[in-house]
Amino acid sequence: LTSQQQVLKTTTMVCLPYPTFLKSPTSSPDALSLSAVGRARIHPQADDKSYQQIVSKCIQQSQVPEDTKENKQTRKKYMKQGVQLASDFLSLQLNLDVSIVDVEIVLSATDMVESDGCLACCFLDAGCQYIVVQVQGEEGLTRALEAIEVSRLPRERIVLDYQLPPDQEFVQQVTDVSSQVGTICVKMSDGSCTDLLQKIATWEQKTKLAAEISNDTVQSTKLNELVSRVSKAMGEDKGSIALVDPTAEQLGLAFAACMKTDRNDGLYTTVVCTRSNEALGLVYSSKESIVAALQCGRGVYYSRSRNGLWRKGDTSGHYQTLHRIDVDCDGDALRFTVTQNGDDIKAFCHLNTLTCWGEPRGIRHLEGTLQQRLVNAPAGSYTKRLFEDETLLRDKLVEEAQELSEPGSKQDVAGELADVLYFAMVRATKAGVSIDDAVMELDRRAKKVTRRQGDSKAFRIKAGEEILGKK
Repeated sequence: LTSQQQVLKTTTMVCLPYPTFLKSPTSSPDALSLSAVGRARIHPQADDKSYQQIVSKCIQQSQVPEDTKENKQTRKKYMKQGVQLASDFLSLQLNLDVSIVDVEIVLSATDMVESDGCLACCFLDAGCQYIVVQVQGEEGLTRALEAIEVSRLPRERIVLDYQLPPDQEFVQQVTDVSSQVGTICVKMSDGSCTDLLQKIATWEQKTKLAAEISNDTVQSTKLNELVSRVSKAMGEDKGSIALVDPTAEQLGLAFAACMKTDRNDGLYTTVVCTRSNEALGLVYSSKESIVAALQCGRGVYYSRSRNGLWRKGDTSGHYQTLHRIDVDCDGDALRFTVTQNGDDIKAFCHLNTLTCWGEPRGIRHLEGTLQQRLVNAPAGSYTKRLFEDETLLRDKLVEEAQELSEPGSKQDVAGELADVLYFAMVRATKAGVSIDDAVMELDRRAKKVTRRQGDSKAFRIKAGEEILGKK
């Protein structure tokens, strides 16, 4: 191997298990936080009224021709309504944070075809990462490929799900469709394990594999062993592992089975971060603490001094909302992405600072200062004046944005950008919007497939000119 190939080989990401919910992820308290492993598959129920509303709206959108300006506007209106319904379905009904969790949603091939692909685009625009199309019956593959064709999606966003264990025709079928889909999902049982692992070991297609494992086909005592074997065979380069309706204990232990540690105590080094990837502190996790975190949706770690679970916030009140657990490229360290909470102060450190490295700097420091000024500003504070004078704040935002838009040196642009950030953060703080809220919105938008033309809005330009003309 060349030195570059060696680097790529040693930095291959670990293949990890994630839940696939045949039932709703809100059907039981134990399932609410399982998506925190970073990925989840959803099977909407055919009789779910909310889901059917989305399907109906997308079919309605597809039936409007794009031959006139009025029809284009109507079609756009239906599209926005469908995306809003899908967003509410995912976040409010299923309790999924699509901005940080890679959500796979299983859609009916018939609904996808009838909506001319609008249904698939709708859910991707609402924040889903993948569209799953199931292959069922003799005509299943033909129908699934038809649904994929009309949807006109990037191939890496499509999962083709075979509902039967792979037979001798499987490899040929996959080879034929590999250019159209990003992932092929197959069912795995004790009986098909050896055969499928051999196929994975010799897999040369660009299409990834996802092995679906169910407790109905695998003995519970062998689950972790099987997950570990599949993980080692696949790696992130070749696929993933979907566990059907797991408990927090099953998912947590299977997750840990794919990791390694060189510590004598068997613990995993864990970095705790904010939504914007700022490190709050360094802790340790055990298999039991991973399970506990998934059970309660909070930051739970292992305390070496107490020799037991450490539920952050139980004593101090500074608890953490868990969003996601990631494993590093070597498979021996964890990252917990959390929101730090607290009634009095949002502090991770026992010294009552947000991080264990003292006070934050940059934008996070600005955010903290503005939040303090909002409740207790000193006399003569310009920030307080901005909070109280909406017209002044609006005018300054427009003024600084206009200055940023003008050509200038690197130093000039940096200075104007800092001005815009300050006034924008004042506006955000007044509205109760945090940096992490903005990060969530950026991450959600990154998953959209429908893009706007992006032309400037004449009425906004006119309003800005009127504001600047008064100065």
